[in-house]
Amino acid sequence: MKSKLILTAALIGFLGYLLISPADVLAGREGPAGKSKSAHLYLYEKDPVTWEIISGAWAKMRYRMEGPLFRFTFNGHKMVPGTDYTLIYYPDPWPGTGLVCIESGIANGGGNIHLGGKIELNTDLPASFDLNYPAGAKIWLVLTADVDCTGRAMIGWNPAEYLFENSLILYNDTDL
Repeated sequence: MKSKLILTAALIGFLGYLLISPADVLAGREGPAGKSKSAHLYLYEKDPVTWEIISGAWAKMRYRMEGPLFRFTFNGHKMVPGTDYTLIYYPDPWPGTGLVCIESGIANGGGNIHLGGKIELNTDLPASFDLNYPAGAKIWLVLTADVDCTGRAMIGWNPAEYLFENSLILYNDTDL
């Protein structure tokens, strides 16, 4: 048993070295969770030149893939303490006109942010006007100052401060 624990710890350390969060290893893959209507999405800090994942801030979001309300839990880590962030659905092209602000919050002193609840999106994800339709929707965590939730568009661009999706998601709004 002790050798299995040592091997597991070594594997987690090695995967962390490869820029994969230990949470990815322990929580399983992204997408649907078995036969349930729940799914997982990982978001990462990315190099704004190469768009490759870099070692830094990251998050995991659990969400329901269908329903009358978008239900989710979002946990971000290694964020800038005291910074106000907004979780958004970002439809292409720039500036993301028609984006949806899902929820906002401030990273705590430890650099963690927790968002969650349920929201009426009034759209499937992705929306039919999104250039990513029907493949899937982009979910980002951005600086609140860089998004106009009323005008539903990005108004700033500081990608080194954001978390970007690792894969696209699908959501069916059942009360449209």
